[in-house]
Amino acid sequence: MNAAVGTVIAVLLSLVSAAGYALAAVAQSRLAAASPAQDGPGALRSLLAHGPWWSAVGLNAAGALAHVAALHYGPLTLVQPLGALTLVAALPLGAYHARRRVTRTEWRGALWTLAGLVGLVAMTGPAAPGEALSLRESLAVAGATVLLIAALASGRSHGREGRSDARGRSGLGHATASGIASGVASALTQTLTAAFAHRLPGGAPAWWQTALLALLVSGFATGGLLLSQAAYRGGLAAPLAVVNLSNPAAAAVIGVALLGETFRAGAWGWLVAAAASLVAARGVVLLTKDGSEGGRIAGPERGQADDPTAEPAPEPGATRAREGRRTRTVPPRSLGGPDAEAAVARAHPALSPGSARAEPSPRPAPPRTEPLPVTVGG
Repeated sequence: MNAAVGTVIAVLLSLVSAAGYALAAVAQSRLAAASPAQDGPGALRSLLAHGPWWSAVGLNAAGALAHVAALHYGPLTLVQPLGALTLVAALPLGAYHARRRVTRTEWRGALWTLAGLVGLVAMTGPAAPGEALSLRESLAVAGATVLLIAALASGRSHGREGRSDARGRSGLGHATASGIASGVASALTQTLTAAFAHRLPGGAPAWWQTALLALLVSGFATGGLLLSQAAYRGGLAAPLAVVNLSNPAAAAVIGVALLGETFRAGAWGWLVAAAASLVAARGVVLLTKDGSEGGRIAGPERGQADDPTAEPAPEPGATRAREGRRTRTVPPRSLGGPDAEAAVARAHPALSPGSARAEPSPRPAPPRTEPLPVTVGG
């Protein structure tokens, strides 16, 4: 096949992959906003019973398949940066479903994050083809990753923070854990591929070793998907940006530490990667700031959704008539005429037209006591 045709196919498949991941992220974000915030086995059962969840799973799978196919036709240096367009595609899709416009801060944060992510991906490729992880290294990476994910996912915010700020911080922790889990799953997938080809370091693996690697890949991939679902409780843009950053970062750490990979351009590559990390962090801060402001604006509605006993907000111009401790809202259209008189009559029968004002009954006078006669002498 012609190289130009292969490049065009790789670009198209990369765009399809980015669109699939973006649609999946929007579907997960909407599901997280519509579902009550709960943890434990009950939350998992409720999630598995939702049709939109399985739609998001299918979209993620389609995005992954398109990404793998794009790598077949084009180099990693072309396909991986195009995958960063997921964030740019998810912003207008999420705004469209929310029936609002993408704010300037969101666009700025997305562009900063995209620039940093492209810089990281461009510098963290292997200078030479790397080897696959051995089984012992795979188990060590899996154990360390489980501990790190547990620390990130169980983090609790302290201090006098609002509910939206606490939810946002928790969402970023879950997003970081999700990206790390997905990155480790990618590294273990490379090891599993080498195991199927009997090219693992140390010789051909036994069947149970290959099965163990497949189990680890499935576990981390599923865990990354569930963690991203929990992350989207705090919004869409900032968690998605953190997932897209922590995924290649985790894979790069494994490559540099265990596979002998290095940054391109030597020492300058390290400097460019550090600068790209700062740029991407700036974008995440902008996206987080914009998301927290949006959460504060929409705070009353969110609070009413969390508390089913909360009283709905009155319509503009509505009046309130108190009846004991109960509060009744009179619509603004019934402020005059017979409707108003009927409403007042129902709220306060004693004040209805034609009825006399009830006067408080006087207190009864205390009983009058007469002094007893005193007789002196016999």
